[in-house]
Amino acid sequence: LDVREPAEVAAGAIPTAYNIPISSHPDALLLPPDEFESQFGFAKPPPSKELVFYCKAGVRSAAAAQLAKQGGYEKVGEYRGSWLDWERHRGVGSAGKSSPGVEGKKLGEGWERKWDGGGG
Repeated sequence: LDVREPAEVAAGAIPTAYNIPISSHPDALLLPPDEFESQFGFAKPPPSKELVFYCKAGVRSAAAAQLAKQGGYEKVGEYRGSWLDWERHRGVGSAGKSSPGVEGKKLGEGWERKWDGGGG
């Protein structure tokens, strides 16, 4: 999940990411499913779904991961290097897209899974 604002996403995004702008919608994952879908244009992920958050440099994605945990999500990860790492490693971007597209490059070394039960 890309938690940057829409103007940032318009400049490029990881192709398989969905956009939930955390700064302007911090309660997004707490919304009822129908309201979530109406607001964001895609189905709200179920609490059992693995969620990986990224932003520009990693600060907002960490906040989003904490909010997701508070909302009952258990499998929460962060792409620590976020968009800057993706660009630095020449990941395939999709300018202006915020929904799944073509497959991109493998995540850079900044990817880290952080489950409640330990690291990995």
